Amino acid sequence: MALCCLAFSLFFQALHAHVDFFTSIGQMTDLLYTEKDLVTSLKDYIRAEENKLEQVKQWVEKLDTLTSTATQDPEGFLGHPVNAFKLVKRLNSEWADLENLVLQDTSDGFISNLTVQRQHFPTDEDQNGVAKALLRLQDTYQLSAHDISAGDLPGVVYKSRMTVEDCFELGKIAYSEADYYHTELWMAQALRQLDDGEDSPVDKVTVMDYLSYAIYQQGELERALELTMRMLKLDPTHQRANGNMKFFEFQLEKQRKVEEVEEVEQSSGQKEGTARQLDKRDVQMKRSKDPLPERRRYEQLCRGEGVKMTPRRRSRLFCRYSDNGRKPHLLLAPVKQEDEWDRPHIVRFYDIISDYEIEKVKELAKPRLRRATVHDPITGKLTTAQYRVSKSAWLTGHDHPVISKINQRLEDVTGLNMDTAEELQKDEPDAFKELGTGNRIATWLFYMSDVPAGGATVFTDVGAAVWPKKGTAVFWYNLFASGEGDYSTRHAACPVLVGNKWVSNKWIHERGQEFRRPCGLSEME
Repeated sequence: MALCCLAFSLFFQALHAHVDFFTSIGQMTDLLYTEKDLVTSLKDYIRAEENKLEQVKQWVEKLDTLTSTATQDPEGFLGHPVNAFKLVKRLNSEWADLENLVLQDTSDGFISNLTVQRQHFPTDEDQNGVAKALLRLQDTYQLSAHDISAGDLPGVVYKSRMTVEDCFELGKIAYSEADYYHTELWMAQALRQLDDGEDSPVDKVTVMDYLSYAIYQQGELERALELTMRMLKLDPTHQRANGNMKFFEFQLEKQRKVEEVEEVEQSSGQKEGTARQLDKRDVQMKRSKDPLPERRRYEQLCRGEGVKMTPRRRSRLFCRYSDNGRKPHLLLAPVKQEDEWDRPHIVRFYDIISDYEIEKVKELAKPRLRRATVHDPITGKLTTAQYRVSKSAWLTGHDHPVISKINQRLEDVTGLNMDTAEELQKDEPDAFKELGTGNRIATWLFYMSDVPAGGATVFTDVGAAVWPKKGTAVFWYNLFASGEGDYSTRHAACPVLVGNKWVSNKWIHERGQEFRRPCGLSEME
């Protein structure tokens, strides 16, 4: 079996958006510097335009005074030969100079820079991707559209509010995916902000048009009709609203008749029970074929609503210093261990990677970051997936002495062999078969950044959640000593709500561990 993957080349992930910008904070930072450069270029253009206009303004002011005086007594003014000379000179040459000044194009520098930078701009796919990521955060952490729009997120430093246009755009993207649940949430928020007096090029009628349809698609005919009638008060000639009002009224009347028949049948005992009402999000998840119970459990764990250990279970968790059986490298500097969970046994190591090592690994990995892939069970090939938007890079001990040093440290701490490394050809569907190193026996996960909110690693089968702490690592076995898979170690990464998350994985295979972790005699041993 293959649970949570690879052996001994270092697998590096940057979690968070041609380049899929929406999938990587690391590469989105480049866009900030691109935008800053464009702002500087635009300022230069504005200064050039202002300088040109200032010259024109001075010219106008000078001539305004002169012509006002001259036209009071034209003959007397032109009776002076110098005035006559200067008038002819101005009209023959100076006005031509002014014409050239006005026609001078000062935008060349800015337009050239914009043209060069535009090839690195995000695409529509990136915009849709970052919008869907925001909707996923909203669901996972149960955030209201109002709080997100107001910028009220836990742990946030740089608060940013959303405009009506922002909310409207988010609602439109959800609408294009037939996600009427989120369409309603964000069109309703856009409408609230318009009702509160926010100025916007987006008008109320347009917002209500989307909102009423999204509400209708979710089965709320009365609310859809109310919104449509409100639309018609603002725009009585709105063709679609007039048609929808008649349709909604007809459907409501039809629905009332059905309900009357059902009431009669129930009162006479002909029909027992009523269908359980699903909330709107349940309906949307069923429509999108999302595995409902699994998703619910995952999101609860991401919010910190996992299993709470009994005091008795917690009493079996310990902190300790360990030299792992007097390993030479650990005698003078034993590692700090803490039990995070008992079954499966998950251990956290503190101060296990230095800030220098973290920065060096990030420096080596950034140029190699690529969108992470998943195995497609239908095609048998590796492909990208909307739900997995991390970016990954592979580093080996040959890339830098720091990587070799980290590999040696992991061997000392775990006591496992680091020679059965998976090569860089991880993108091959049959990578394990080609390696001949067996299944993945254990997982080591470095946390290389603190995360203000979100970003936990959750184990859905047992209700455990492990939170990122910079400079620490967690370790667990994916296989029992017998070689059978421990399915309780199935895990998933929660989306980062605020901040960004850098992790490095070390996936260890069973070949080469025969004498370091001998086989157990029972299946679950």
